[in-house]
Amino acid sequence: MFIIGELINGMYKNIGRAIQERHKAAIQECALAQIEAGADALDVNCGPGSRQPLHDMQWLVEAIQEVTDRTLVLDSSKPQVIEAGLKAAKNPAVINSTTADQQKLDVLIPLAAQYRARLIGLTISSKGIPQDKDQRLELAAAIVAACEGYGFPVDQLYLDPIVMPVNVAQAQMRGILEAIQEFKIISDPSPRAIVGLSNVSQGTCVRSLVNRTFLTMAVAYGLEGAILDPLDKELMDALITAELILNKNIYCDSYLDAYRKK
Repeated sequence: MFIIGELINGMYKNIGRAIQERHKAAIQECALAQIEAGADALDVNCGPGSRQPLHDMQWLVEAIQEVTDRTLVLDSSKPQVIEAGLKAAKNPAVINSTTADQQKLDVLIPLAAQYRARLIGLTISSKGIPQDKDQRLELAAAIVAACEGYGFPVDQLYLDPIVMPVNVAQAQMRGILEAIQEFKIISDPSPRAIVGLSNVSQGTCVRSLVNRTFLTMAVAYGLEGAILDPLDKELMDALITAELILNKNIYCDSYLDAYRKK
């Protein structure tokens, strides 16, 4: 599982304040805490309140790279902000994200190719959020076709089915899980499946429980990546155990500790 830590995001008050005040140590502590908890990569988002997103993205990337060489996932709706992060990144990054709209694909796929970045594609368009599995698969196929048209390797593409909050879209949950499974048959090689996990529990009163239950189910449907809070120990334990049950790791009595050290 490709685990992306979600916590370096300006929408969180402590991170937003650290960005505004250029408090480098706070950003670095957050980065290292997520890595220690099991994150393979770090999402980097200036947040909606950023007044200078290009400068803020560059500063965040440079600050994080002083303490780790882990993969950075550059998160913005503005291509110019993404490119500012790509220019500052020492290692190939991940672009988070494009939609299925052609004008976005025409900008972000070439950008990913230019900087040897992986790409996250959201199965959403200007028409809105898909309402069923078939709509998700149609948008996913459009993203894959666009990547193939540009010669971008599809195995470097992550598709996000757009997880909805269970308290407002309960009827969509099974279709979202089935979409994860069916992403695999869109092309050969196939794209990978990823989710922004915290969306599923938005507005619920037992967020951690909802998150870890959905995550373990999604792993069984073939999920390969998730943007999540790695500091939620019960969530991480559930993920490790789900992969163990699916025979992705070898059992020993101390498998939780062994996986974390790995």
